Amino acid sequence: MAAVTVTNGHTMTDSAGAAQRSGRVLAEGGSGGSAETWKRHIVRQLKNRDLSQHAMFQDLIRFYTQLLEKSNLAKGILSSSVRRPPADSSGLMSSLQLKKTTGELAYQVVELQQQIKIKECVLEEQHARLMEEECRLTGAFYARQEVREQVEQVKKKNGALKLEYDTLLEKQRVAETRLREAEDKGGHLLEDMIHLKQQAADRMNNLNERRSRARAMKLQKDLLSTARSKVTMDSSSSAPGSRSASPKNKVGEETTERRRTRLFRAQDPVIRLKVVKVYQGFLHFLRSASATSPRILTSIKELFDRKRRGRSVCSLEEDLMGPVGICLAARVPVRALQVLEAHEQGINAVRFSCSSDLLATGGTDRVIKLWEVRAGSMTHRTTLDGSTEGITCVEFDPTGSRVLAASYDKSALLWLLDDPVPKLTLTGHSRKVTAARFSSSFHRVVTGSADRTIRLWDLHRAACVQVAEVGSYCSDLVCSENCIISGHYDSKIRMWDTRTMNCLQEFPAQGKVTSLDISAEHRQLLSCCRDDCLQLVDLRRWSNERMCFRADGFKCGSDSTKAVISPDGCFLAAGSADGAVYIWNVSTGNLETRLPDKHSSSINAVSWSLSGEYVVSVDKSKWAILWSDI
Repeated sequence: MAAVTVTNGHTMTDSAGAAQRSGRVLAEGGSGGSAETWKRHIVRQLKNRDLSQHAMFQDLIRFYTQLLEKSNLAKGILSSSVRRPPADSSGLMSSLQLKKTTGELAYQVVELQQQIKIKECVLEEQHARLMEEECRLTGAFYARQEVREQVEQVKKKNGALKLEYDTLLEKQRVAETRLREAEDKGGHLLEDMIHLKQQAADRMNNLNERRSRARAMKLQKDLLSTARSKVTMDSSSSAPGSRSASPKNKVGEETTERRRTRLFRAQDPVIRLKVVKVYQGFLHFLRSASATSPRILTSIKELFDRKRRGRSVCSLEEDLMGPVGICLAARVPVRALQVLEAHEQGINAVRFSCSSDLLATGGTDRVIKLWEVRAGSMTHRTTLDGSTEGITCVEFDPTGSRVLAASYDKSALLWLLDDPVPKLTLTGHSRKVTAARFSSSFHRVVTGSADRTIRLWDLHRAACVQVAEVGSYCSDLVCSENCIISGHYDSKIRMWDTRTMNCLQEFPAQGKVTSLDISAEHRQLLSCCRDDCLQLVDLRRWSNERMCFRADGFKCGSDSTKAVISPDGCFLAAGSADGAVYIWNVSTGNLETRLPDKHSSSINAVSWSLSGEYVVSVDKSKWAILWSDI
């Protein structure tokens, strides 16, 4: 009973404390607001607390109520027992039973109070856990709000990126369309340019043909006018056509005829037959004429003694007859005989003719210059033009009467020696022509190009007869009997059959091939590579065994640096990026000499005269130097 009272007191005390706190709040807030507002607020708070705690303490209240009823009953029984003294022992027993029951009930009350305290602790823990969960839920709610905001921002960014992507995709489509249009336009322009080049070449060829025909017609008119002219004859001579001529005169006439026939004797049977027929026709005309003169024979002799250099009436095969030079021992140059500013821009190619007295140089200034080399000096002879871009390669034919050149303008050009206008222009490559050589058949030409093709041309028809597709940039080529040897940027050297243009064999080089050269007897092949090494291969064995030549300070200066073999095959010469000419001895494999201090820039090419007497080097700064040991 006391415990219950204490508990009620505690409850009452809590209520009183709440009332006092509410009163203090009312007293403190009286100045800020009305008292009725704070009262309503306190009442709502108490109702909310009653509602929240009613469910938790419902069982406890029920048990407490039952215990209270029992306690009241016990009090009533005790009070009645006190008023009425016990009549007998049975009443005493009942009172004892009541005390015992009261003790038990008090013990149950104590247990219930302990259970109440335990439940209050559990309730407090649950309340604290509930507050933690509420805080966590609030944090999760705020985090969810932040994530939603981030999602919205990401969606907005994705939308902007999608819009930007669509814009870029549309721009790409437009750019691809423009690219296709530009490629189509470029293809059409290339076709138009090739067509225009072909037309220009055809016009030039037609012009050259008309010039040749005009020269032939002029020559024919000169012959006819000479044949129709009347001249006087010495009185001591008799008429060739007289029937009554003496046998002595006939013998003299036959002797004169044989002598005159010898004047027109040629080395080729076809040419000799044509010349004899022409001469016999004119001799018959002279016999039938009323008067003749030795001056006519002199004129005809001078006419037929002319070389066919664009003004000839003879066949093209006459050009094949020419001197063949043989070098017994090449001289190793030791000094510069002449330093000459040969071109207006850099010089890319140089070559001696077979007679060693004529030199050709080709440069970036789009012209080829011919130089006479005599007595240790170079003298300008003529200039060959007609190329629209720089010259990459220059070559004489074996007779020394024609000049072949490769050009950056995707063509190869052929000149007669004394005619500055190209006789033929060979077009068909799609990129620059890097090499042009006469094949073993002199009426055919081979060209190599950066468009990865090698073409074989017929000069009689001025047309390409065969094409070989190569998988790499062709840097240079040389021709031997029935074969073509080409060097490429893929570090390979290939051999081709001129009859079928099939690749017969290929072998690796030390690096990117810049030039090739073949010895005079066509037994050794020299290659210059970008790894600053010269390689010499024996074509008779044609194996992977090769001799390599290097030197301290030697460096290949460009992708088109050209090296040469001496005419006797005993030495190799090449120009370096440091402006010096390096010469190696083939038999020892060592550097024979180094010629420095004359070139101020990288040397592009060197050439050794067939006589073995001179070496000429040319560089990027338009200088040509003549070297010898004289």
